[in-house]
Amino acid sequence: MGFRVFLILGLLGASAWAQEPVPPAKSEAAFATSVTEVVVPVTVTDDKGRFVSNLDKKDFRLYDEGREQEVTFFTRERNQPVVVGFLIDLSNSSRLHWKNFLEAIQDLVLATMPEEKRFSGYLIGYANEAELLVNTTNDPEKILDKVRKMKPGGGAALYDALYRSCTSRTLVKGEPIEPRRVVVILGDGHDNASKKGIDEVLELAQRNLVTIYGVSTVAFGFTSEGEKNLTRLAESTGGRVVYPLQNVYKDVSGYLSTPSDEGNYALKVGTGGYASALMSGIVDAIGAVAGEITTQYILRYTPSRTDVARTYRKIRVDVDLPNVKVRARDGYYPFSR
Repeated sequence: MGFRVFLILGLLGASAWAQEPVPPAKSEAAFATSVTEVVVPVTVTDDKGRFVSNLDKKDFRLYDEGREQEVTFFTRERNQPVVVGFLIDLSNSSRLHWKNFLEAIQDLVLATMPEEKRFSGYLIGYANEAELLVNTTNDPEKILDKVRKMKPGGGAALYDALYRSCTSRTLVKGEPIEPRRVVVILGDGHDNASKKGIDEVLELAQRNLVTIYGVSTVAFGFTSEGEKNLTRLAESTGGRVVYPLQNVYKDVSGYLSTPSDEGNYALKVGTGGYASALMSGIVDAIGAVAGEITTQYILRYTPSRTDVARTYRKIRVDVDLPNVKVRARDGYYPFSR
């Protein structure tokens, strides 16, 4: 794991001033988020999916409800301060590849929480219930220690876990502007145990300017009814879902015509070749998520009009270049309830 961590940590860079956690006013109340300034993390990729990292402020156009806005803050500096919530699926569906994902979770923590105080994180595990296992901390070892002791089993209360991430942890001074709020869900997106619903928690995440990423645990050849929900949570908040177990055979020629007793598996399950390909996919996926979190363009603006209180407002970000894909949150709520 150490070599893989070294590779992923290559995505991370220089240090900055510390920001200390401060207690929330109420442990079970949603964060106060009356929005006067909106933060918009933006990812730009070319037609081959590679990051476009040399753009300037003049290359972006930002629209709020169709009206172009003045961008008051712009940066493409790597390693902007973030608070990352790790939401881990501990349901029965995680059992099959749990050992591999246990290592992946540790890699992700180390990649997004180098030992600098501007990077913070917290851990929520969800099975039949969602539980805050480690409160907001600058110390990755506190999270790693708890991760190593986790065992899957039970149902999946994903939406309750997302709700807790927005209501029940210690805050860091400056959120959600600097540091930004990010949630990484490691699971298959299904939910069969939550008291909350997807619409409620998605609105809560949008009100709190949370960007959601998903690392899917759905294996090659399988599907999950929760995939569309995981995709909705991520794409609506400016994140994305990666599928490390779906491309196990991408470098294997002709695998679909290679028969085996287990089915169409060019690399047979349980062999060293399969394990190596599986781990390679997970490492690539974790590296992609960690790299994107810490290398996005950050645009901030104060809306020119917020005359419709408590109404969701649509955002659009354009880049004046051909053949690029721009990914950003699709909107925000200007006032807390």
